[in-house]
Amino acid sequence: MTAQAVARRMAQCCRQLAERGLIAGQDGNLAVRLGPDRVLVTPAGVIKALVGPADMVEVDLQGRKRRGRRNPTSELDLHLRILTRRPDVGAVVHAHPPVATGLAVAGQDLHILVLPELIVQCGDVPLVPYGTPGTAELGDRLEPYLAGHEAWLLANHGAVTVGATLDAAWIRMESLEHAARIIFVARALGRVNELSPEAVARLEAQRDRAREEPNG
Repeated sequence: MTAQAVARRMAQCCRQLAERGLIAGQDGNLAVRLGPDRVLVTPAGVIKALVGPADMVEVDLQGRKRRGRRNPTSELDLHLRILTRRPDVGAVVHAHPPVATGLAVAGQDLHILVLPELIVQCGDVPLVPYGTPGTAELGDRLEPYLAGHEAWLLANHGAVTVGATLDAAWIRMESLEHAARIIFVARALGRVNELSPEAVARLEAQRDRAREEPNG
């Protein structure tokens, strides 16, 4: 996929996140790996529902701007930490999904094995301790949790999902919020039935097989 095609898909993804209420106003940001040392990111200070392909900014893995008329997202360090330390990741989505973020504000993670879809799409979702947004502190807080996870809740802030492609990372963000809503309702009803270890193992095996397939 060309850089222009990636930029178009990123703009579309920003609109989708806004339409589904996963971000508001200037919230949220995306990053997509273009090559070994090239990353396309969303711009700072732009309403995401209105962002266009030409607004995207190309940077290198050191954070130096290579192309674009705007400045890169204020969360650039967060994205580059992930892309540098996780070569398997091709795209990062950072959003503020309301219910999932509400859990993060309440100090709750999603280390709860109740929904097949959450297990298959995201696996275990840890809660990352609070770090000031737009600073290296946030990346420092996330780094110990990077290995072995595809999604994270950020305490008092939001959520991050990753994937081999932008579509995979975006789908994980939607699945994360959908699961958070279901779990919130179950907790409000006073009963959460966890899946058995055997059921979880089968789902994890299913997830691993899907990732090994060429189009998984």
